[in-house]
Amino acid sequence: MDVRSENSSIEVVRWAKLPGQVIQRTSLQVWFIRVCSSILIWTCLVQLVTVGELWHPKFFTGFFNFNTIYASTRVPSEATTTIPSPLPLPLPRNYISNGFLKVSCNGGLNQMRAAICDMVTVARLLNLTLVVPELDKMSFWADPSDFEDIFDVGHFIDSLRDEVRIVKRLPKRYSRKYGYQPLEMPPVSWSSEKYYLEQILPLFNKHKVIHFNRTDTRLANNGIPSYLQKLRCRANFQALKFTPSIEALGNKLVRLLQEKGPFMALHLRYEMDMLAFSGCTHGCTIEEAKELKRLRYAFPWWREKDIVSEERRSQGLCPLTPEEATFILQALGFDQNTQIYIASGEIYGSEKRLPALSATFPRIVWKETLLDPEELRQFQNHSSQMAALDFMVSVASNIFVPSYDGNMAKLVEGHRRYLGFKTTIQLNRRKLVELIDLHKNGTLSWDEFSNAVKLSHKERTGQPKHRTIITEKPKEEDYFYANPEECFCGMANCSNSQATQSNDA
Repeated sequence: MDVRSENSSIEVVRWAKLPGQVIQRTSLQVWFIRVCSSILIWTCLVQLVTVGELWHPKFFTGFFNFNTIYASTRVPSEATTTIPSPLPLPLPRNYISNGFLKVSCNGGLNQMRAAICDMVTVARLLNLTLVVPELDKMSFWADPSDFEDIFDVGHFIDSLRDEVRIVKRLPKRYSRKYGYQPLEMPPVSWSSEKYYLEQILPLFNKHKVIHFNRTDTRLANNGIPSYLQKLRCRANFQALKFTPSIEALGNKLVRLLQEKGPFMALHLRYEMDMLAFSGCTHGCTIEEAKELKRLRYAFPWWREKDIVSEERRSQGLCPLTPEEATFILQALGFDQNTQIYIASGEIYGSEKRLPALSATFPRIVWKETLLDPEELRQFQNHSSQMAALDFMVSVASNIFVPSYDGNMAKLVEGHRRYLGFKTTIQLNRRKLVELIDLHKNGTLSWDEFSNAVKLSHKERTGQPKHRTIITEKPKEEDYFYANPEECFCGMANCSNSQATQSNDA
């Protein structure tokens, strides 16, 4: 063999290895570069998504949504429910705030509810920033619940953001911890737009924070501009939504009742605090009357102390007793098949006052009899949360009958009007106690008594009507929240209804 040929072969072999070595080395480099590039790209993508979420939370949801990807791979289940997309939030109202309005509500749940709506309206009128209201913890019920324990605070703030700015707490510079003392005062009751503009607004020039330490009935029923009246309704019917736990249990109560057919909600206000406050002791023993009087004197802010019970009763200012309520329901034509939900706290002397009602209407139920005790445990010793459950059931009932026209009765009545003038029997207690006494002493037969009761309530079933206005006596005129006609008269022909309604109808 030619040496040159052999050397050439060797050279070829030598160089044949070199390309393989080059190829192997190049593949490793390419693999390394690809891995590094992938890591870099994913890191950048994650950073971009994070920054994008901070800048605009909904911008990337259409492109990169792990929840959507996960949901699309799951096997469909009967238990899976479709959650509707939340409605877009209204654009916030742009205004220069004149200061912070802090409020402490007083009274029970429904008194505080109306006050919250009024304070939202005052804040809007004066261009203020409203601090989430404080709830009464010092009343007869001593309920420790805060606003967020009863109402959905996030929904409250968001749903009103196009009208008024609401914050959960004052900025630190205005807190007592830093030595700031806000002006504390109760606004004048039943006050008009003019009062707040001319007397309250100038105070914010000097005091950037004003604390209203009483809020019940601090805004007039009438003479308020239509846009403010409608804001009161919007706050009441839309913004004040109960917490999810209250909503869930309230809806369960309504469902359990509806499964058994139509039902009436009877609001029996024959409770210890009401009897002590009103001085109504009709049907009570001497010992019970003394106990109620002691309770009335124990609370200094209950101004009236010496009260003649029978005078109050004859004026229609006392809640009906359970026995009287039994007579009236029978006279109105309700029979033993009527399903009745008792919306109330503990009935005073219930062991001797409820048997007649239960015997006449055996289909009586309470939240305590419909629900498992464990379901109510979280609400016990929280009277306002328990009242919220009764409120929900009363609004949803086929017929609502209150034995007293207190705050609960008035706000439920207004809510039912708003929902389409659902039947609410507004008992005319002045007329009823007169008829009851005439029947009991033998002057009126049962048929005469029943006919008189029905006739006196023919026009008292929650149908459309205008509010009665008594300018010089706001306490005696129709309460705004019982009939906020500015908010729904477009839904019905209110102009054809009676302008006023006699108390003796």
